[in-house]
Amino acid sequence: MEVTVNKVLDAKGLACPMPIVKTKKEMTSLEPGQVIEIQATDKGSTADLKAWAQSTGNQYLGTVEDSNILKHYLRKASAEEEKTETKHPDVVSLDDLLKNLDGNEKITVLDVREPAEYAFGHIPGSINIPLGELEHRFEEIQNAENLHVICRTGNRSDLAAQKLTDKGINYVKNVVPGMKDWTGPVETKQ
Repeated sequence: MEVTVNKVLDAKGLACPMPIVKTKKEMTSLEPGQVIEIQATDKGSTADLKAWAQSTGNQYLGTVEDSNILKHYLRKASAEEEKTETKHPDVVSLDDLLKNLDGNEKITVLDVREPAEYAFGHIPGSINIPLGELEHRFEEIQNAENLHVICRTGNRSDLAAQKLTDKGINYVKNVVPGMKDWTGPVETKQ
């Protein structure tokens, strides 16, 4: 497959949110219609970049895997296509989540990290649906009450929370900053 690329971004070895952070910065140097190739090794970067592109009006063209390197292709939006990037308005801190869980409040915790991330440590009783699978597995959580969405840093979960709200789920909260700073109980899955 031949793709004309105007800029190549090396995001190999970086974990969420850094591929998106670096992509945002590099997109400012492109003209509308130009294409950037983002090279990454983080398996979650496919869903992250696809969701970010959709939320900003940029076009996600696709991803090709080449020797364990994910090559993501995005086309910069024109002024007419561009959207203002939004954040999910309902946010909860890690401390508040821990208090609510300890207080036996009825909460569903949705972890949108990749299965490998989840396996190495997650909140007990949480449900794992990676961001990239959320559209296809929506029915698993459509009746969830008081949904708290978590990821590694709060970025992927923000995109997921917006998607879920758009689908009509009420009481969705984005947990920030995410599992990287979680001090509560953790389960591993092996």
